[in-house]
Amino acid sequence: MSRETEAVSTNPTPPPTRVLVIEDETTLAGLIAAYLSRAGYATTTVHTGPDGVQAVRDHAPDVVILDLGLPGLDGIEVCRQIRTFSDCYVIVVTARKDEVDTLIGLSVGADDYVTKPFSVRELLARVQTVLRRPRSGPTSASETSSSEAIRVFGILRVDFNGHRVHLADTEVALTPTERDLLITLARRPTMAFTRRQLIDDIWGTDWVGDEHLVDVHVAHLRRKLGDDPDAGRYVTTVRGIGYRMGQG
Repeated sequence: MSRETEAVSTNPTPPPTRVLVIEDETTLAGLIAAYLSRAGYATTTVHTGPDGVQAVRDHAPDVVILDLGLPGLDGIEVCRQIRTFSDCYVIVVTARKDEVDTLIGLSVGADDYVTKPFSVRELLARVQTVLRRPRSGPTSASETSSSEAIRVFGILRVDFNGHRVHLADTEVALTPTERDLLITLARRPTMAFTRRQLIDDIWGTDWVGDEHLVDVHVAHLRRKLGDDPDAGRYVTTVRGIGYRMGQG
């Protein structure tokens, strides 16, 4: 006699997105963690700079929410150290009103920033925005047709499907935001993008903040590509508009 059995799904449930909160104000850190946990994120909190660097190593988070004013090691140095071994998204939180600290934070590899006081809902929106961007690694071949999957600008090679960038035979280590910026320009190399257009493409149309953060990421990208801003070999400044891809 035959026996029928129910098919049991063997597809594992994907792990929740991991968010690390590095914030010395314990009450605020707890509030952020609780809000993110309710939104479905696996959240860890630490309260000093050295603990933050170690927690990134231990937990491999997808997103780090990083306060600049940390004891033991300030947030800028924490971000700099994280970038030596992780390409996680970094959102800087600062209570400092002067833009210099924020821009320095972005120049060492942060992807976005939020200035205190802020609503936790706004912070959640920023987390959701960065997570909508593709991470490094292979993607579906349908993303870009094979004939357009790689574009070359002199010795610069941009691989859209693999989300990788090479100068000659050397892969360039870019942050997710730097990579997304370059890919956006390279996809439409004859188009001059305004800062707002780049923000809409990379950060999302609901992003609110200082549009000049684009300039900071462009400067950091140029530095990694060895690109002279005056020559604009790979990223060209278009006066009165913004930026377009250079010819290499």
